[in-house]
Amino acid sequence: MGDSSASYIHLVQHLIEECLIFNMSKEECMEALSKHADIKPVITSTVWNELEKENKEFFQAYTRGRGQRATEIEKRQRIQNRLNAITKD
Repeated sequence: MGDSSASYIHLVQHLIEECLIFNMSKEECMEALSKHADIKPVITSTVWNELEKENKEFFQAYTRGRGQRATEIEKRQRIQNRLNAITKD
């Protein structure tokens, strides 16, 4: 692998790390990098998979945290909907 290939992979890794900061899923990250950085989804997916292999515990916690946040958001939305319904009456 040449320097340019290694640099490109390093760039993709860095961009994936940015996606993680924004709490994106793998699919969301693949879409974002394809749209905004012109990186093919297969490249993002491959680098993501390698990062997962090297950092299993981190990605397990990340996935759990994403699920918990989604549940919390859904709860807040249901509560907000109920409050809205009450205040309309």
